[in-house]
Amino acid sequence: MTLATLPQRKKDLVNPDQEAMIPPFLKTLRDHGQTLTRLKPRILQLNIGKLCNLTCIHCHVNAGPKRKEIMTRETVDRILEWVEQNPMPVADLTGGAPEMIPDFRYLVRGLKERGCHVMDRCNLTILVEPGYEWAAAFLAEHEVEVVASMPCYNPKNVNEQRGEGVFDNSIKGLHLLNKLGYGKQKNLTLDLVFNPNGPKLPPDQKELQADYKRELKTHFGIVFNELYAITNLPVARFASWLRRNGHLEDYMALLAESFNPASVAGLMCRDTISVDWEGNVFDCDFNQQMNMHLGRQGEPWKLWDLDEKTWQHTPIRTASHCYGCTAGQGSSCGGAVT
Repeated sequence: MTLATLPQRKKDLVNPDQEAMIPPFLKTLRDHGQTLTRLKPRILQLNIGKLCNLTCIHCHVNAGPKRKEIMTRETVDRILEWVEQNPMPVADLTGGAPEMIPDFRYLVRGLKERGCHVMDRCNLTILVEPGYEWAAAFLAEHEVEVVASMPCYNPKNVNEQRGEGVFDNSIKGLHLLNKLGYGKQKNLTLDLVFNPNGPKLPPDQKELQADYKRELKTHFGIVFNELYAITNLPVARFASWLRRNGHLEDYMALLAESFNPASVAGLMCRDTISVDWEGNVFDCDFNQQMNMHLGRQGEPWKLWDLDEKTWQHTPIRTASHCYGCTAGQGSSCGGAVT
């Protein structure tokens, strides 16, 4: 039995109403003469927990202050052992707020010792939360690339999407990072992430980056390296928001109608191994939240049970939310792909 024919448990399935709205994603790929195949793995993306100090509308993880799912020291050690045997150029840490797990510093040090370039997907506000005063300096000391969520340079839009007061604390976090050399020194990269406020596609990434650089520099004296424009995928909390506000059908249609075949070559599922807080393996962080794991006989693989050859020869799992990564200019964890 191949992975593509594995029986899915009920909780693994994408909302059937959502699927019925648009053509199957694999059919659209075929209709455009596209296939989705893997490359040599380059990025190990670790979702190390769902604990977060924020509860953002667009969050595909349903992260928040009351979540209990965090990666244990045992799982961290198993992952580090795997990296020792399977060197990865990049380790991408996400969450939740990655800095909130107790073993965050232990994990970062272990990955750096094993030659990984480490990225931290930071919500910025955590840097000024009581008890996390160490975080910014630690990131700088270990030359961790910071990929910071900043949905807009407009306070109203940010606070609507992420909560009242989040914009001001995000600016404080950016000032702190700039003071440490982020966005200024070659070894301290600071990238920002834009997410649309609502059921729409991101604008042109290059034009938006120019706007961000101008506005943040002019009004706040803030500098950064690159802007990533990422499409909100109809998964978890954002899918619930869309459904609750009557936007789900139109948004799914928008994503499908905006399918861009040129985006397929740059999709993150092709060279990224996604791992959850328990060590289970997925194609991407979005499949992870849909419980679309990789494995055999319905049982998920753990990272430490996986080798590169097996991963490369296992089909990529797709569903309707994959249209979010192929719409318009395309979208990945590194922003636009076309």
